[in-house]
Amino acid sequence: MNKYVKGIIVIAAFIILIGGYYYYLSNFRSKPTEENPTKVSEVQKLLLRNLEKDYPPTPKEVAKLYADITLAYYIDGVTDEEFVKLADMMRALFDVELRDNTDYDVYQRNLRSEVSSLKSQGNTISSYSISSSTDVEFFTKDNHDCARLNIAFTIKNISKNVAISKEVFILRKDINGHWKIYGWAMAKDQDEQ
Repeated sequence: MNKYVKGIIVIAAFIILIGGYYYYLSNFRSKPTEENPTKVSEVQKLLLRNLEKDYPPTPKEVAKLYADITLAYYIDGVTDEEFVKLADMMRALFDVELRDNTDYDVYQRNLRSEVSSLKSQGNTISSYSISSSTDVEFFTKDNHDCARLNIAFTIKNISKNVAISKEVFILRKDINGHWKIYGWAMAKDQDEQ
């Protein structure tokens, strides 16, 4: 009988240990430490991207990155340093001819002015949609592979009104095989095209 009592005590102690460990794990709250870093913002995620090693492989992916950067300009709390880095990242998506047509300082100034103007009117770009992959039009112009696609930006204002800004983008493949933004313009209505 002494054996049975010892066995029951050992099993009960083992069950209590397992139960206590389960309770500890289920109620454990992680605290931000060096092992558990704080959450990275959307702007920081964009800025962590290395375009030299991880350039978008398709026209649609280039347009998506352009649109993601555009949305990031309107996130509250974007610092001046982050704004400049985002602008530089966007400029890295531009074809060399497009970059050469605008002075760097003028580009930065115009971009800040455009974002500031939209924000001061109580507007923000809240989302976007890009042509599906099947709607990307590929063509050749002056011995360059080119692509045409559409991005529709959703603009919201403080009174919750929504407007859609449709833009047509032309991309051109560079000598490294990367699709670069060659230019864009506001899309005309379907009836006018």
